[in-house]
Amino acid sequence: MSAVFQLELDRHYPVVVRGEGAWVEDSTGKRYLDAMSGGSMAATLGHGRRDVIAAASAQASRLSYVHNERLTNPPREQLAAELVEVAPPGFTRVRFVTGGAEANETVVQLARSYHVERGDMKRWQVISPAQAYHGPTMETLALTGRPGLQRPFGPYLPRHLHIPPSTWRFDPTGQAALDALDAVLEEAGPENVSAYFCEPISAAALPAYSPPERFWRGLAERRDRHGFLICYDEVVTGIGRTGEWFAAEKLPLVPDVIATAKGLGAGYAAIGAVLCTDHVYQAFAAGSRKLTVGHTWDGAPVSCAVGLKVLEIMRDERLIERVRERGPSLRNELASALKRNPLVREVRGHGFLLGVEYVDPRDGRSLLPPELGVARRIDLTAMEQGVIRATSSASSDDLRLEAAHVDPSARGTHAARPDDWLAPRSGREGGHASHRPRRPGGRSTRLRPDRLARLGVRGL
Repeated sequence: MSAVFQLELDRHYPVVVRGEGAWVEDSTGKRYLDAMSGGSMAATLGHGRRDVIAAASAQASRLSYVHNERLTNPPREQLAAELVEVAPPGFTRVRFVTGGAEANETVVQLARSYHVERGDMKRWQVISPAQAYHGPTMETLALTGRPGLQRPFGPYLPRHLHIPPSTWRFDPTGQAALDALDAVLEEAGPENVSAYFCEPISAAALPAYSPPERFWRGLAERRDRHGFLICYDEVVTGIGRTGEWFAAEKLPLVPDVIATAKGLGAGYAAIGAVLCTDHVYQAFAAGSRKLTVGHTWDGAPVSCAVGLKVLEIMRDERLIERVRERGPSLRNELASALKRNPLVREVRGHGFLLGVEYVDPRDGRSLLPPELGVARRIDLTAMEQGVIRATSSASSDDLRLEAAHVDPSARGTHAARPDDWLAPRSGREGGHASHRPRRPGGRSTRLRPDRLARLGVRGL
């Protein structure tokens, strides 16, 4: 019996013991194709990179740790400089943290502190799109706006504000989101709003979705008019996932603050970063000249050495260009593979961030009945068949695919083959009956034909 307090007590957790490229292997010898960069979109360079491991080892042998309050170290300084170099224009400073939730929470602290430094003490509220996921801390749960996640912690959560997500179903032009933003600004009083916080391209909730250009231009106008900051959660999209160093480069506005994490450590170190523009930094330079809080492992030498090696690999192997060039055809291949599936409404893609949206096939538009749990069942069935994928049911049933950036032909990983992501070849890496995940009550997670028949779906 495991002593680990798992996230789901009724789920079977394979014990993964090794990985190479886009494959991992569990303790029984079963292999899985990793179409999710480690399961959480972090292992962007694939598994078993000896060059990254060597960089971490070399740094640990020189200097493994010093605290950042009174000391700094060369990898920290160099990594900050290199991140500024690849960031959008105007970004000049970096603060390191140990992961995505910490990065997002630091963004909220930084935005509030920015206004305080300028003598604008009333600004504290943050507006964000409902349903987007930003992390499991109290502050980031408050930003997330999902009642199901927030419910147990309600008394502890800050009362931030939310607008409905802009989607093809509810807001195809982006104007409804702008109208909702205006209403929320009026409700809060724009003089009390510290920041608008969002993903430039959604990762977990509406994978690979970004609102129309009208929304982004309208958001920039409201920033100019009301004085709040625009802050991006690029925990997933940063460091190459969408075919740019940062997804912010795809949009018609420059944010004030960016949080990033997963791709920076590429699954080899726990590291994140918060980048800010010079005008944000200058508020501190002209004010108190200090930040009030930090963390034990901020800017630790080994983590930063890993980050440096990741950036070096991204440049030397031209992985940004690879993702940018391969991404559109990858999306098209996935769409072609699914074009006859009546559950699929849309296949979205930005680089190696892909999303498949499921709908009720009876009208091709409505959300699937939640009691069916279709996305989750498809996800668990894929695990049985040896494919690691992820789904979302926050605002609709969606499939997420976020493969590593590495060149599969060079490393023998077959990481960018949509047919493998959807269904591995029979008998090649298949699962065993004893490994099949089960949900509470012991019932199989497989998609039962009788359940799908209710939707008029047969032969899937």
